[in-house]
This record gives sequence, structure tokens and C-alpha cells, in this order.
Amino acid sequence: MFDVLIVGGGAAGMSCALVLGSAKSKPFVADKHIGIIMHQRSSHLQSALFNNVLGLAPGTTGASILENGKAQLKELYPHVEQIEKEKVTSIFKSAEGYIVTTNKNKYSTKIVVVAVGYTNLVDIVGLQPYIEPHPRAVVEKERIWLKNKDHLVDENFYVAGTMAGWRSQFAIASGSGAQVATDILTLWNGGKHTKVHDKI
Repeated sequence: MFDVLIVGGGAAGMSCALVLGSAKSKPFVADKHIGIIMHQRSSHLQSALFNNVLGLAPGTTGASILENGKAQLKELYPHVEQIEKEKVTSIFKSAEGYIVTTNKNKYSTKIVVVAVGYTNLVDIVGLQPYIEPHPRAVVEKERIWLKNKDHLVDENFYVAGTMAGWRSQFAIASGSGAQVATDILTLWNGGKHTKVHDKI
């Protein structure tokens, strides 16, 4: 049983995982089981080139961010379980939270975060009741979002990144994932607004 399981290893998903992982020293996070399904094949980062992102060296590629992000997560926060080479096929409510089924396994989680791209080719069974045309994309591209309020789709069901209705900008997707992480930390902290910073 996961306390939170993130679906998608792109900018939003990994940002969410990094912030959650960095809170391990907090008493209300110490016993939490955090996981991320790292399916990245369809991430728009695969073909991205960044010259306009604060903190990234010009010429940084999205593909390198995907690889370096996984390594960063593993090195700094090894307690966050990275699930590789699995693709989510369905997400359904259960008595304890959600059942996330992949092409290889079935996982139980109290909280689920969907952080996949906003293409209308998404075929995860169980998401259909929440899917609507994307509010911030050109109509011709037929992008979609999971209708939500402040990233919350349903009870203990969050969405992050472009699928949350945001534009396809790296900084926006990353920030969306971090926002969801702090919302979950706030939930775990009994509703007390929570953020995590490292300091020199």
C-alpha cells in the first residue's frame, strides 16, 4: 500500500516526487510510502530543448533532464520507489483509496497523482469521467485535461502539469507538480500549510 503514487515521470511527476521525497525528515512524512511510475516514453521532454528556463544552462535537453531527474531522485531520496518499464492501464477508486493497474502489476494507494501529458491519446481506463477539452491549448490539437479545482480532481485524486489544465511550459509543469506535493504535505500535516526548503 502506497500513501501516494504518482503516475508519470515527466517534469510535473518528478517535481512532485522530489518535493515529497525531500520532506522525509518531517515527523508526519517519516512513515509514508511514496512511489512514482516512471513511464516517460510519451513525455514532451523527450524532444525539448531549453534556452529560456531560469537555472538551466542554455542548450539543456529535455531528454537529459529525464535521465538526470531519475538519478537525482534515486541519489537524494532513495526511499521514493521508482517503478520502471510499466505503463498504467487503469485507475479506479477502492475502499482504501485507489487501485492503479499497469501492464505488469496492480498497486494500492491512498492518494494518486496523475502527471501524464495532455494528449487525447491517453487511454487510462477510469479517467474518462473527468476528461474535458483543454482550456489553455489551441482547439486544433485536441488536447485534454482532467477537470479539477486547484489540482484536486476527486477525493485524494490529484492531477499535475499540462493535464491539470496548464500550458506546456517546463517551468509551469514543474511548479504544478511541486504545488501538488505541498498540498499533499499540508494534508499529511493535519491541514497546516506546509512547504519544504533546503538552506545553506
